[in-house]
Amino acid sequence: MSQIQTGLLILLLTFLGVVSYNVYLRETTPDEISYTKFMTLLKERKITQVHLKGGTVTGKDTLKRDFISYIPDIPALLPIMEDLSISITAEKDSENLIGFFKSMLPVLLILGGYLIFSKMQKGGQSSFASNKIKTFQPKTDTGITFEDVAGISEARTELLEIVDSLKNPDKLSSLGGYIPKGVLLQGPPGTGKTLIAKAIAGEASVPFYSMGGSDFVEMFVGVGASRVRELFTETKKNAPCIVFIDEIDAIGGKRSGGNASGSNDEREQTLNALLVEMDGFDSDQAVIIIAATNRPDILDPALLRPGRFDRQLTISLPDAKGRLKILNVHTKKIVLAKGTSLSEVARSIPGFSGAEIANLVNEAALMAARKNKKAVEFSDFEEAKDKISLGLERKNVVIDEKDRRLTAYHEAGHAITAKLLPETDPVHKISIIPRGQALGLTQQMPLDDRYTYSREYLINRIKILMGGRAAEEIVFNHQTTGASNDILGATEIARRLVCEFGMSNMIGPIAYMHDQGGFLGNGSTMKPYSEKTAERIDNEIRSIIDRCHSETITLLRENNKFLHKLAEALLVNETVDGEEFDIVHHCYINEKNIEETLKKGNECPI
Repeated sequence: MSQIQTGLLILLLTFLGVVSYNVYLRETTPDEISYTKFMTLLKERKITQVHLKGGTVTGKDTLKRDFISYIPDIPALLPIMEDLSISITAEKDSENLIGFFKSMLPVLLILGGYLIFSKMQKGGQSSFASNKIKTFQPKTDTGITFEDVAGISEARTELLEIVDSLKNPDKLSSLGGYIPKGVLLQGPPGTGKTLIAKAIAGEASVPFYSMGGSDFVEMFVGVGASRVRELFTETKKNAPCIVFIDEIDAIGGKRSGGNASGSNDEREQTLNALLVEMDGFDSDQAVIIIAATNRPDILDPALLRPGRFDRQLTISLPDAKGRLKILNVHTKKIVLAKGTSLSEVARSIPGFSGAEIANLVNEAALMAARKNKKAVEFSDFEEAKDKISLGLERKNVVIDEKDRRLTAYHEAGHAITAKLLPETDPVHKISIIPRGQALGLTQQMPLDDRYTYSREYLINRIKILMGGRAAEEIVFNHQTTGASNDILGATEIARRLVCEFGMSNMIGPIAYMHDQGGFLGNGSTMKPYSEKTAERIDNEIRSIIDRCHSETITLLRENNKFLHKLAEALLVNETVDGEEFDIVHHCYINEKNIEETLKKGNECPI
């Protein structure tokens, strides 16, 4: 429970205590009656007993109701009450400490709650920062070292140098250099930024402090800035040390530059305090700040300048070699079957982050355990990859033969277009087994990681996407909604080809859209342009799509037998891998010369 929640709970309990005390007093305090009414009840013999104390009298009437009254002259009434045989008790008139405490209890409750809450709001290391900071003392065993970090050799080398500089400061100072003040780790989610920080905590021989960006901010203005100051006060006492701030974009976003208020004002005050502490007058302590974010595009420029975050390391998605190293790290804990090629697994998962690879290994182990296997095989990795990328197999869904045949020809159109066009990725798998929202899939696997794409590759990619719709039109002479995602993908490629990559002859090398620079898949934003230019862009995108669609139909018509042969193979086997697809293609090539094939008596393997 946070301090704010504790304070609110104290205030609530104080309020309930005061209300309960008032209810208790109302229920236990006798009804007050006037002196005149008391004398009337006395003369009518309706009072049975009285208790005298000072100038007050309490008692019960004949109906056993309690009452209290204030009498100006009690000695004069004593003979009257004695004559009426009323039970009389008396008490010395002295200071009643219990009564005084009862009267002051509500005030004490309110005052106590206010003092506790004020102390919490003012802060102090014990109330604000200490329960937010995760502290690792030197040689703390976090269970993670740089041996557990793979696929990011550049960042690993840089951070090892910083850790070594903290361990051996004389090595750098002898050359006149100084330790970098801050390191910003930026990259897509799941690439291992937080894992690197944990490895540093396990490797460093200096104190390590860890906080999240959101831990600095609460509902009260000024709390975040106070926590920043407390954090640096604590770390400077234990310098040299390392401070890790995860998701720093929570407090490091660009300042508005105007009259901010509310939550923006609180966040900007926190950022200002962080800027001052990182590069203030008292900045000679060896405190290194390591921060992680996947939104570097929104960080304030003052935070990124040299002297604060001197180094900005981009943790990219791993390449094939990096994926193989990550697989080797995560497969240490599972039993692999003999002959399982991790390099082939790494090549089949382009674009997977470190976290996704860890999930892939775990899913493969679950698949093997579900089938009662004693070791994880390559087929388990394939099944796990399909489950992660495409969703679970919909084994119980009932698809009629017409839709099943349409799906087979649709996927065959994709695969044949990819096979026959140049500069395309090889076909890895074709399936008509429903997964997720898709009734089938055609999966391609690049031979190597691609970092740049040619115009021919992008145009052929559009043709591959249009291959499913083209096959439907050729074989069934109608269109279905199964090509909706293909059309969406083809249109996006054509739009970027024209507006972002400058690969259109009509528009020319002019960019009308730009990347936002983030790692969260925000895409690109369009730059302003005239309506005439927008019309030219629309016409060019339409022209590219129409031309690709037309050429794909021509290609599939010329290879009509190949289309039917692959579709029939899919209807029989449901899934055709890359090797089986090559066999089908081989049969189709041989059957072009029908007479020679008949003379030799050869038969197609499938």
